[in-house]
Parts: sequence; C-alpha cells; structure tokens
Amino acid sequence: MRIVFMGTPDFAVATLQRLVEHNFEVVAVVTAPDKPVGRGLKMSASPVRKYAESRNIPVLQPEKLKNKAFLEELAAFKADLQVVVAFRMLPEAVWAMPPKGTINLHGSLLPQYRGAAPINWAVINGEKMTGVTTFFIEKEIDTGKIIFTDTLEIGENDTAGDLHDKMMWTGADLVVKTVKAIEAGSYPEQPQDFSGELKAAPKIFKETTEIDWSKDAAALHNFVRGLSPYPAAWTLLADKQLKIFETRPLDALPGNLERVQNGGYPLYTDHKKNLVAQTGNGFLSILSLQLEGKKRMMTEEFLRGYRFDS
Repeated sequence: MRIVFMGTPDFAVATLQRLVEHNFEVVAVVTAPDKPVGRGLKMSASPVRKYAESRNIPVLQPEKLKNKAFLEELAAFKADLQVVVAFRMLPEAVWAMPPKGTINLHGSLLPQYRGAAPINWAVINGEKMTGVTTFFIEKEIDTGKIIFTDTLEIGENDTAGDLHDKMMWTGADLVVKTVKAIEAGSYPEQPQDFSGELKAAPKIFKETTEIDWSKDAAALHNFVRGLSPYPAAWTLLADKQLKIFETRPLDALPGNLERVQNGGYPLYTDHKKNLVAQTGNGFLSILSLQLEGKKRMMTEEFLRGYRFDS
C-alpha cells in the first residue's frame, strides 16, 4: 500500500518514524515550505522534511495546496492512502485523491475538542482524561468517521508540553494500528455524535493568554499549565511582561512572606525561594517564569537577581 504522509512539526515526525519502522511504503512527504528563523533569518526546513530526507523519501513543499502543478505532482505518486498529522486544512482535491481515503490524527477524543488547539484546551479546562483519534477526513474539519481512539490520563500538574510529548507517541502507534487495519480491509467507521455538549478547541492567540487574577487559584493553575511552554500565560511585573510556566495552588498564604509593590495584583515573597500571587480565591505559588528580556528560570534563581520596588 502506497502512502503519502503530510505533516510539519516534531509531533508529526513521531508518526512518520513509526510508519517507516513498520516498513510501510511511504512514497512521498508533503510539508510546509522552508521559513526564515533566528536573527539571521536563515532558511530552516521543517522537522518532517529533515526526517524524510534522512530516509531518502521525496519531499513536496507547496505554497498553495490547490496549485495545479502540485496536484499533478501529488497524483503522480499514485498513493493508495494519505496520512495527515499536524498539517494545514486540505482542499477536497487533495484529501479525496487516494482510493483508500485520507486519514488524520487528532489530539482529542472526537467529537470533543475539535479545532486547532485540543491539547491546550483539555488542560486549561482541567480535564483528567483525553486521548487521540484517527478518522477519515471529510469536507467539514474534524468531523469525519472515527476509525480508532486511545485514551490518555492528564496529571494534575501536567503541562500542555507534557501532554504533547505523551500524545505524540501514543498517536503515532494509533496511526500504525489504523494503517494496518486499512491495509487489511477491516476497520470500523463510526460517525461522530454531535448531539451532546461539545467542548471546542479554537486557535489560541497571544491577546487571550493574559492572566486574570480575579479567577480562583485552581482555574489559574490549569490556565498556566495549559499554555506552558508555549505560548505561555503572562502578566505584568513593574510594567514588564512576565511569562509564567509552572505554578501550584495554595489555600493559604505561607508565613514569612511580605507583600511587594508591583503595580497590580497582590504579590508576596520571602525574597529567597517563594513568590506567591493572590487570586480571586486562594493563592498561586509561581515556580518558573521568564521576565521580558530575560531567560526562563526557576523562581529561586529569579529572586536572587531581582529587586522589587520598596
């Protein structure tokens, strides 16, 4: 069975690697065009392109997926199946091309958390469980018939980054299971049930990641870890942006802390190890952070070099 794989980031590399390790015939890879990165704006290839080239797999990098030349080039590979992981939305001319269809890996238990950021929103909403789903791509995004699912636990202090790393390999193995079933011609196709209460996973923008300290400590803990490590929840400290990556909720303010001036929400510290913010209900201990213009660091390191206004 001839397979064309479509994906761009590290998350997608895990699945491509698993397909190669299981000796599936990946005849081509479609990934994002190279882009300039860093201060020197040096052109950089996507992680998927780098892996594909290391395995001598042909790579396509179309600017536009409806481009006639790209569609002809893609069709020339005569794929039986296309596998999509962490790629952009496909036009019907692409996903309808192979005879066995095009499958997608989604980072939730569909139909819950349809959208661009399912990992982040599951953590922000305080879910205890989530999972991965393989399904056939259809016209409406994330609505196709479900093939297989697998579940994952979310720990109370797991960040979106932690869940991403676990889901990456669980999802890769689920895709292998799915492709084997399609190759054998025996697999389920379960229509999604949209009748219940559904939670969405829209794209996250920087302007919606500011911390609202009027919310309770537990909700803010979920908010912080759901945005960690990227794009990161943030607040202001002396008119500078302060990104917060790791926290712990507290019911009461620890002893020996004094309130310091920061021009906004109540903030307490012992100037040594502890930095605690007051929330609408309870307190939030800040464990790792990054002040604008500085590197990310643990709070203890930050307090050794920062002086609050008196």
